[in-house]
Amino acid sequence: MPVAATPTTPTTTATAEGLCAFIDASPSPFHVCRTVAAELDAAGFTRLSESAAWTAGAPGRYYVVRGGSLVAWADTPGSAATPFRVVGAHTDSPNLRVKQHPDLVSAGWRMVGLEPYGGAWLNSWLDRELGLSGRLTVRDGNSVRTELVRIDDPILRVPQLAIHLSEDRRGVSLDPQRHVNAIWGVGETGGAFLDVVAEYAAVPPESVLGWELMTHDLAPSRLVGRERDLVSAPRLDNQGTCYAGLHGFLAAAAAPGTATPVLAMFDHEEVGSQSDRGAQSDLLPAVLERIVLTRGGGRAEYLAALAGSICASGDMAHATHPNYPERHEPAHRIEVNGGPVLKVNQNLRYATDATGAGAFALACAQAGVRLQRYVHRADLPCGSTIGPMTAARTGMPTVDVGAPQLAMHSARELMGAADVVSYAAALAAFSAPEGEAADSGR
Repeated sequence: MPVAATPTTPTTTATAEGLCAFIDASPSPFHVCRTVAAELDAAGFTRLSESAAWTAGAPGRYYVVRGGSLVAWADTPGSAATPFRVVGAHTDSPNLRVKQHPDLVSAGWRMVGLEPYGGAWLNSWLDRELGLSGRLTVRDGNSVRTELVRIDDPILRVPQLAIHLSEDRRGVSLDPQRHVNAIWGVGETGGAFLDVVAEYAAVPPESVLGWELMTHDLAPSRLVGRERDLVSAPRLDNQGTCYAGLHGFLAAAAAPGTATPVLAMFDHEEVGSQSDRGAQSDLLPAVLERIVLTRGGGRAEYLAALAGSICASGDMAHATHPNYPERHEPAHRIEVNGGPVLKVNQNLRYATDATGAGAFALACAQAGVRLQRYVHRADLPCGSTIGPMTAARTGMPTVDVGAPQLAMHSARELMGAADVVSYAAALAAFSAPEGEAADSGR
């Protein structure tokens, strides 16, 4: 059920069951964008091409897709310098990806060469039925087109070593070069793996020119626990934010405040965001500037809009682990189903400052949800997000937030069902502010 909100706060339709369906429909960043685009289309948004001219003086609901990244906005008539409220997320998750020469043979087994992507928790990928998803580039005469592919048959499996053969029965140390290749058949010879992928994609094998292919766990997302108050799913980091951010954005678009709501979802966060579509690319600044240009503004109005804007960098957060409580900062316990999390790091692994913290804390209060505050142990390395690079690229005050979960970067993760709803409600309130978007004095 949606979180009860004050009359001026936009109400979302996010549910834990909806998150499960979203994740199961979105095994790769490209499928995340397709899933989100379908929701936006149904809500009356129009997809624009970055290579085409955008009509001046035509505020409305639009989005663009660049590979596995997407930016959407809901603009209304007003000043060319109207500020933005940006909710950022990332579409990629750690996994095992197909190498360029995937066909291997070892000890009479036909195998597929895989390479870890991002900080995948490798042991969690063992002994699972794995499918495959991603995209192919295909020759079509003298042009190239892109085809999404999704294989939900259990064609791959990375087998664990038997305990009797291990040097240490408490656990096996995995070499990412040698120990995460997948079995897909028996024998020394057989068809090429990419020919099988092409068959699933219904394209001629000889037409395949390039690919970005990744494995996914075939077990469906589901509600678990005695009270069914937990979500067990792959890719919660960070599809939990993609889903909550989408529903918060749609709610804000239906009840606009004093700023233009923007949803920015980036690929490649797990590997540093340095790509044509990552958070360090020109994607978000270029889109925001073009929005100002369609309003009739110029560079001065664009810079003024940025000065009044603010970004919530949404990523998942570490809940306090009951089996490892000593690995957490003692005074900062984070509870599952305890509400959204404000993440602070003094060395700017998170971008949160007092301005951003105040904006998100106010949004949580307006949405009627509890806010939790997270600090990483000072003697452990802290992960990072798109927050610091978004702040640096745009000059916007940025706050790092998330929903609490366990088993981050595992093939299977766990979060609270109630947090899906409260997270979306907080992001909706943040996206549709009632007062000034940011203090221009900062």
